[in-house]
Amino acid sequence: FALAMLAYPLAILYVLQYLGFQEVSIPMKRENPAAFLQFADPRIYTVIAVFLAALAAAVSMAVENSRFGLALLAIKQNELAAEAAGINARRWKMQALVLSGALAAAGGGLYACVLLVVTPEAVFGVLVSAQALVVTLFGGVATIWGPLIGAAVLIPLAETLNAELGNIIPGIQGVVYGGAIVGIMLIAPEGLFWTIRDRWFRPAAPPVLMPRPPISGTRVVPAGGHTGPILEVRGLSRAFGGLRAVADVSFTVNHGEILGIIGPNGAGKTTLFNVLNGVLSADAGEAMFEGKRITGRKLFEICRMGVGRTFQVVRSFPRLPVLDNVVIGAYGAGFADQEAIAAAQDALARTGMSHLAQTPAGRLTNKELRLMELARALAAHPRILLLDETLAGLGREECDAVLDVLQHLRENGMTVVIIEHTMHAMMRIADRFLVLDHGAVLAIGAPREVVENRDVIEAYLGKKWLNRVAHV
Repeated sequence: FALAMLAYPLAILYVLQYLGFQEVSIPMKRENPAAFLQFADPRIYTVIAVFLAALAAAVSMAVENSRFGLALLAIKQNELAAEAAGINARRWKMQALVLSGALAAAGGGLYACVLLVVTPEAVFGVLVSAQALVVTLFGGVATIWGPLIGAAVLIPLAETLNAELGNIIPGIQGVVYGGAIVGIMLIAPEGLFWTIRDRWFRPAAPPVLMPRPPISGTRVVPAGGHTGPILEVRGLSRAFGGLRAVADVSFTVNHGEILGIIGPNGAGKTTLFNVLNGVLSADAGEAMFEGKRITGRKLFEICRMGVGRTFQVVRSFPRLPVLDNVVIGAYGAGFADQEAIAAAQDALARTGMSHLAQTPAGRLTNKELRLMELARALAAHPRILLLDETLAGLGREECDAVLDVLQHLRENGMTVVIIEHTMHAMMRIADRFLVLDHGAVLAIGAPREVVENRDVIEAYLGKKWLNRVAHV
């Protein structure tokens, strides 16, 4: 790509000569490199600038409609969710930096040839530095049309006012850009493109269809013939200053099992998940997944090993359709384009969400968001799921619908570790309970055994639970 950028001036010059610009010459003398791209006809600079703008637009459009662009959109909207889905955010951001740097270098090279004399104020001044940012924010970020709209409106306005009133009001260009920023923040915070599209060209709601029931899917089998526990946690600890959020926690999870983690608020449940899937590092101890150590690995690496994760507060990509939200999970697992789409469609079918595939995630209900996030985790074909309060905020019927999905997953061999406070749901779905209190393991065992444990009742369930259990 860099070599192509170096070759573009010669190609443009030959094209201009062919079109009849006879005064165009192609200076190739090494002793006078400053003469390169200097023309007697100033219209040629306009032609080259338009060509570069078209080239940049074409490259940006190609990126926007590729998995590269989808990954960048996911990182922009929710970086933690993107990494939890297996996206290597650092790698994608570095590639975006290199590509944008190449395009900026091409434009900057032409700009220097037009200026002839390059000074810090001319290329690094406040007005020049702010111009690209302002036109993008004005038109709308995360779309190719945003900068084009902003440039088409603001730059002619600023240049015209500067030509007509610059001698009367020095610095009027800065006034225009400053006023544009204030106005867009008040009227259209996301930019003109998104505001106009959402207000007047919002896509019609998809037809209301009956949700498809979850399908069985492919039975999950241990990788590499691993026969021991799928997850082994040994002496895991994590502290924040003087607070030990996770204190010497040890337990195992067997293949095909649903382990329920319960405990009072602040017991360290979510912190435990964050340590297990790489959001936080462990201070001590280790976790082994299918015989391989996962503590100390990065978030996206753990996802690609086969550990899926949902969050206590749903992390979606609200501007993307449901299908694209789920495809990102398949991309994170390394699937090719068609494989990723097939995996995403299968995951949506397994969660009963196929009828909402083209609906923007920002328009979903809480239950639908929970199922979509579960589908995104399933699209990567994980061998264990870490579900953090998947039933939070759901009504009784909604809980039952989600539990039916989890039941289908267990029937097909999926291993699940779930944090939940809804005890009637946990009693229905979990094979064993792990109780945490003040970061430490208080009890572990069969559900009936755990809920009748007096220490658990006093620390978490309350004495009323004892009477309730007695009547079950």
